[in-house]
Amino acid sequence: MTSQVEAASSTGVPKQPGPAEGESALPELRAMWWETGVRARAEAGVLAVFAELPRLLAEALRTSWRADRTRTLVVAGSTIGSGVMATFGLLATQRVLVELFAAGPTPDRVWAALPALLGLAAAIAIRSGLGIATGYALNGLTPRVDCEVERALFATTTAVRLDAFDADAFADDMERASRGSSSVIDLVEGALNFLAGLAGLLAVAVAVVVIHPLLLLALLVATLPQAWASLRAGHERYRTYIAGSVRRRRLWLLHQLMADRDSAAELRSYGLRGFLLDQYDRVMGAETRIQLDLARKVTTTTSLGSVVGGVATGAVYALLGILLLDGQIPLAAAATCVFAVQAAQRALTAVTFQIDRIYAEGQHVSDYTGFMTRAADYLPAERAGRPAPGPLQAVEVQAVSLAYPERNSPAVDDVTLSITAGQTVAFVGENGSGKTTLAAIIAALREPDTGAVTWNGRPLHDWDTDRLRERIGVVTQEYHKWPFTAATNIALGDIDAEPDQHRIEAAAARAVAHDMIVELPHGYETLLDRTFANGQDLSGGQWQRITAARGFLRTADLLIMDEPSSALDPRAEDALFQAIRDRQGRATTILITHRLANVRHADRIFVLDHGRLIESGTHDELVTAGGQYAELFALQSAGYQSPR
Repeated sequence: MTSQVEAASSTGVPKQPGPAEGESALPELRAMWWETGVRARAEAGVLAVFAELPRLLAEALRTSWRADRTRTLVVAGSTIGSGVMATFGLLATQRVLVELFAAGPTPDRVWAALPALLGLAAAIAIRSGLGIATGYALNGLTPRVDCEVERALFATTTAVRLDAFDADAFADDMERASRGSSSVIDLVEGALNFLAGLAGLLAVAVAVVVIHPLLLLALLVATLPQAWASLRAGHERYRTYIAGSVRRRRLWLLHQLMADRDSAAELRSYGLRGFLLDQYDRVMGAETRIQLDLARKVTTTTSLGSVVGGVATGAVYALLGILLLDGQIPLAAAATCVFAVQAAQRALTAVTFQIDRIYAEGQHVSDYTGFMTRAADYLPAERAGRPAPGPLQAVEVQAVSLAYPERNSPAVDDVTLSITAGQTVAFVGENGSGKTTLAAIIAALREPDTGAVTWNGRPLHDWDTDRLRERIGVVTQEYHKWPFTAATNIALGDIDAEPDQHRIEAAAARAVAHDMIVELPHGYETLLDRTFANGQDLSGGQWQRITAARGFLRTADLLIMDEPSSALDPRAEDALFQAIRDRQGRATTILITHRLANVRHADRIFVLDHGRLIESGTHDELVTAGGQYAELFALQSAGYQSPR
């Protein structure tokens, strides 16, 4: 925590860094996924924005078309229809005014204007109906776009190889892609709203040209100043947003520290309330001053645009007066032009807002589409028609090596060993010796860089991977606390088989978890997540029992148990290892643990050091050999002897 807030406390008010300043110094200074779009918008000029617009619009329309063709057509048709009706409405308005301003008795003028008036009413009604149709179609389109895009993302992230998550670039890509998936619908909505606003502008332009071509120039003069001011103000907002990225990350961090359940106990134990509130006041004070300065700049820009626009609008009205006095346009046309100017200003405001939105959200969508393309490199190779493996007879590890990215030495280094059906074997060694990585390779979760692992004499990649994994159970050291009921947490161990309650309880009993679960408020139906109503939290040891039960549920030929008892009390640990010993001779078990007393019964013990296999044998053989295993066992044994 200190490393993440010390900069704020040492300087009082954090300075505003440039886009890349300090990003490698502290985690909080790293550019975050939610800033990608606004950072791009802040750095892009107006010409760059307009140059990118066609591609982003095309991407939005393609996505919308894939998600729901019918609703996309409805929106497109309604948008075009609304533009046509807007044009017709302005022309009908002009005709109504022409008839009303004509000479003659009032009743005659009203009757003469009635057809145009009815046409205007019809245009307004049709346009309103089209607006309702557009809203209805968009409401239905939104969940379909969300579903298609998110499901495609999750289908990819759950299919890529495990080694993908070792690459920093992949993790960053995936984080940004998650933001991009939620931006797709914003891009689609922004694109459709932009096209609707553009249709409105074109409708006004057509109507004005029909009245008098010179009025089109006047219309541009009246509307462009405010459009410029709107784009300029948006640019200033984006620049300020990016300049404040460090402050926002600090604020987000402080929000987490002061309102998170995980930090609540230590916050109170060390009396950190005043310290954290002081950090908040410092950072928020700077943020408030920046926002006030932004408000001043934006107000100045928009006010200037309004003043220039007002002057330009006044010039347009003066031009209308001159044209009226010269008899070049009738009074009805001038009045219609006033309506057109107001309509154009409203449409242009909407269009400029959507341009900023499309560009910013489009960058996030580009992150998404780019990730989906690059993630294909991490997808497992398709091997159609691979056979399903039979019951385990032997596993052979042949000169296997694997190195993680940006590591100086391999995690597993030229390891060769064999395991026969029914054996219980143990992988032991100090932290970082490669035990867990080797087990993951045997479990077909990782592919070695060199060497091979065979199941019944055939390389793992020659078998149907899904069917192979059905024969392997894995209890991981870094287990996940799934936010489901206790029964479901155990059932995840064999979810495809839809295990019944009897099997679930039997697995829990073997893992010494049954009595603990029964004592929960709702027994096996207790939700194991405190963030939901009536949810419960478990201790580390209780969670470890649930995890072990998940592994026991699957009637696996090979069960890999990685540190299954690190948080268990002595009684529970003894019962768990008794259940593991019961498998000996019937099924195959790979046991990884630092508690060497629990591996004395193993048929064979493999000792690893810095990724290399340095010893193997039974407990008695290794103790007699006097190597690393004997040394580690002696150290642990000494801890249980009475002091002299």
